[in-house]
Amino acid sequence: MTNYGTIPASSGTPARLEYVSRAKERIKAGLSARRAWREMFEFHSFNLPSSFSGAVERVKTNAAYFTTNYVIVILLIIFLSLLWHPISLIVFIAVMAAWLVLYFLRDEPLVICGRRITDRVTLAVLSVLTVVVLLLTDAVANILVALAVGVVVVVIHAPVMKTDDLVFDEAAGGLLRSSG
Repeated sequence: MTNYGTIPASSGTPARLEYVSRAKERIKAGLSARRAWREMFEFHSFNLPSSFSGAVERVKTNAAYFTTNYVIVILLIIFLSLLWHPISLIVFIAVMAAWLVLYFLRDEPLVICGRRITDRVTLAVLSVLTVVVLLLTDAVANILVALAVGVVVVVIHAPVMKTDDLVFDEAAGGLLRSSG
């Protein structure tokens, strides 16, 4: 009776569990590029740039450093804007799931009817499908306004966030926050 209450595993379960485990690892790895939210909102790190070229340089640096955070902010704004359009919200979530499964979480090449589909083709098809599906919903204007608001939030944050304490680490291939 040591197995009482356990669910017997089918032959396909270990492979499925391995896929789920790999998916979780890849999501964690993708989110690990996210910077701490408190870094984005350190008030002593805000000031206006001295020139337009300085603002452009800050936007480039902050966009590289806070890319994942900025994407999360934009997607959250779009998500919140769709709360009053439940069908569009369901479509938005389904499209995001398609992106995750067909593009981001795949380890092996996509094969359809015995033909290998390249990542470029997958990217192009998913991009067109995303635009078409979201345009067919009744929340097109809402999505476009939310996207614009998200971009405005990023464009306001990026030039006013000082980049003096960000350093580029060529060995790690990315920007790192310096400790002092």
